[in-house]
Formats: sequence, structure tokens, C-alpha cells
Amino acid sequence: MKIRSITATPVNIPFVAPYRFSYGSIASLTKTVVQLQTEDGVTGLGECADGDRAAEVEAMGAGLIGHDIRLVADAARACVPGMAYSPWDNILARRRAFAGIEMAMWDARGKTEGVPLWHLLGGKCRAEIPLTEYFAFRDPGPDHPGEGSPLEIARFCADMIERHDARIFEGKLATVDLATEVEMVREVRAVIGDRELRLDANGGWVLSTAKRAIEALRPFDVAWYEEPVESYEEMAALRSVTAAGLSSHRVDLRRAVELGAPDAIVTNINELGGIAGAADFIRACARFDVGFRFHSGETGVASAAYLHLSAALEPVRDASQTLFRWYADDVIEGGPFVPKGGVVPVPEGPGLGVTLDPGALARCHARYCGEGAFPAGRAGGSYGGRFHKV
Repeated sequence: MKIRSITATPVNIPFVAPYRFSYGSIASLTKTVVQLQTEDGVTGLGECADGDRAAEVEAMGAGLIGHDIRLVADAARACVPGMAYSPWDNILARRRAFAGIEMAMWDARGKTEGVPLWHLLGGKCRAEIPLTEYFAFRDPGPDHPGEGSPLEIARFCADMIERHDARIFEGKLATVDLATEVEMVREVRAVIGDRELRLDANGGWVLSTAKRAIEALRPFDVAWYEEPVESYEEMAALRSVTAAGLSSHRVDLRRAVELGAPDAIVTNINELGGIAGAADFIRACARFDVGFRFHSGETGVASAAYLHLSAALEPVRDASQTLFRWYADDVIEGGPFVPKGGVVPVPEGPGLGVTLDPGALARCHARYCGEGAFPAGRAGGSYGGRFHKV
């Protein structure tokens, strides 16, 4: 069970149509796919979520040759400094890069032992993982018209109910004027009926605008607001204007407990240092009654990992996010996962339960080489800079 080699490949995963959020308009995501070979000929898969980290992963991996894939804590100590900050190193970047390797170690171990990741994590408490259905203003894509009006977005949501029995809807805010977004939410609520509705501003509002927006959206029974403002302190100040849940991508459990906001932290495996770190963090959130969900945007490799963690860890009860429906490509055999009835079954194969498609990997890597890394362009083109907060 020892490591023979570690390689990494940056890839671009395109969307069928570029979607708008508070940072701009995005047509694709850059990820790094990690392949770990053991001395026994087993290939473990991992992923770095935050762009091209191939050089860092391979440099780090060179120091792990001969390391036992079961000893993830030892590998973490060898690769990531124990301090939270160093003036001589980027601790966060090292943690993110190592997380891709650590994921591949777990996958290789599961394949070697012939058991799924959820088995290695102690068992399965759920077999189907609930996920949200995203909606947003989308620019036209190569083969997709996009959605440019509130009515078109509502029609998309209605189609997702009819075709896929979507259960929980989550929409992007802070992208156009507030009046248009209120109209969008009104139209969406009309077609989804009493299904749960969540809204995500990605920190695009200042506190005064967030208060005004939440008041305008009050008639539409919004269950959750994700990052209506950027800071935890501002979220705590929103308690006086809404009983809806508040969530954030920022990871600071201690501060969330101190302030009583946000109600849930939404992040990926890499931010938490890997599968072991994510499991520890989720359990810590549960002890302090802070919710946890996974956010959207990974290839099928890391997505499979978060499905396994969600299956194995009872506190991940709430629906996580997904962009599966919007992907135009993926690196795994069979392409992106397809939610039905608001859920995706946890993979049952050994390790992560997914298989890399060599042709798809080559195609997605070629796309990265031709287009450049995220942030890149609109539908073939550009990723806009962050909008001024309103």
C-alpha cells in the first residue's frame, strides 16, 4: 500500500451556459485532477478545487514516494506546517494542494481493500444525498439559450420539476437590479409551489442593501440566505430582519459560535485539508449546533468524495449544493452525476466509486491549455471582475 508516483493534471470543466453571480459571469471552472499510483498498481484519484495546483501537488507528492497510503495523518504532518500562519509559506495553499493528494490516498486505499469510502469512514447512515437545484441569470452558451429574464428562469425551474422532480431550489442574487431580482423570486415561487427556496448573494450586498432586499423578499418564504453580506458580524446584524437561516463559505467555526451567525458553513473538502479534516470539522460543527453543507463546483472526483462524506456523517443532513445539471463535460466515466427527485445515490464502488475517463481527462486538459485558468472568459470568453457591492 505504498505510493509509487503522484501526477496532477489541470482541467477546465465548461458550463452549458455561463451563469452570473456577484463576482461576474463564469463559463467554466479550473480544477486539478490528482492520480496516485501505488506499488501494487492501484490508481487513486483526488482533486484540488481551486484552480491549477499541478506543480505544487507533484512537488509535494515527490516527498511522499514510498509512504503508506493508510497513514494520512503522517502525510499531512510531512506536507503541511502545523501553524495556522507563516511569513515564509502559504499555509492555506499547501493545505489545499495536500487535500487533493489525501483524497487520492483514501481512494487508493478503498480500491485496495475493495470497499467504498463510506465504509472506511465508519459506515453509511444515508444512501441518497439531497442536493439543491440552482437557478440564475445565464448568458447564452454554444448550444444553450440561457435565461435572461425572470420568466425564463421560472420556466427553467418548472422544467426541472417536470423532468427531474427537483425538490429544493437555490438562486443567485446581487447580479442585476433588486426590482428585477424580486420579480425573479416572485416568478420562481409561483412555479415551485411550497418547495424550499434558498437565495445566494455571494456577499454582493452591503448591510443596508441586504436588509432592504430581505424585506422586499419577505412574501416569498425564503428558507435560507447564503452570504447576503460578507462578514459574520454583518450576518449577525441581519438577525433583526429575518428568521431565515444564514450560511457562509467562510470557515471560522469559533467566530460562528461566538456571534450565533451564520447557521451553517458551506465549503469544500480542500478548504478543510482533506477527507479526514472535513470529517473532523463536520463533527465539530455538530457539537456546537452549526450546520454544514458542501458547496458546488467540483468535477465528478471530488463530488464523489463529498457524497461519501455526506453518506457517512450523520450531521450532513441538509441539502448540499450542486452544479451537476449545468456541466457540459466531466472527467469521470458516465459524465456528471444526474440528480433525480432532489437526490444522488452515493457511489457503491470501491474507494470513491468513480472511474477516470482518459479521453475526457485529455479533452478537459486541452481545454485548459487553450482557454487558460479560471477566472477566464464569458461563454468562450471572460470572467468579469467582482461587481461593486450595492
